[in-house]
Amino acid sequence: MSKSSWWGSKNQVSNRLRVEVDLMRATFADTFRLIVPKRGLLYWVGDVEINLRGIPQRVHTIKILYPEEYPNRPAEAYVLHPNVYSEKHQFEDGQLCLFNPKDGVVYGWNPSKSTAVTVAGWAIQWLYAYYTWRATGTWPGIEERMPPVKNSRRRRRY
Repeated sequence: MSKSSWWGSKNQVSNRLRVEVDLMRATFADTFRLIVPKRGLLYWVGDVEINLRGIPQRVHTIKILYPEEYPNRPAEAYVLHPNVYSEKHQFEDGQLCLFNPKDGVVYGWNPSKSTAVTVAGWAIQWLYAYYTWRATGTWPGIEERMPPVKNSRRRRRY
């Protein structure tokens, strides 16, 4: 990775990454494991059991990806397995839409306080909301329609 990566290097890990690892382990024990690819971005991957009756598969594999601009840009969450599809609250590349940026740092992403634990928790909540929506036709919570982002590959599905 570049010498300016937020996580430092293999030989000199940043304090932020040390905190992230400690918090993920304290919150999720060994549910998630940190993947450090030779090339590319760091990410967590873990199997989470969704405790709902009537869903086709309880165990869901979640990926929490750190972007290069982390923590100024939030970590991204994806469901790797099983394949879930939502016309709402999901970007075209499969990234889960976890919060409304208009909510600001109080209810949305806060670079100084939010961590991978925050995103993993939101991703698990997203799965419960997704299955509630599939069963009832209503996404739980407050919704706001966001217009598609022009000239961007990261548009929301509606």
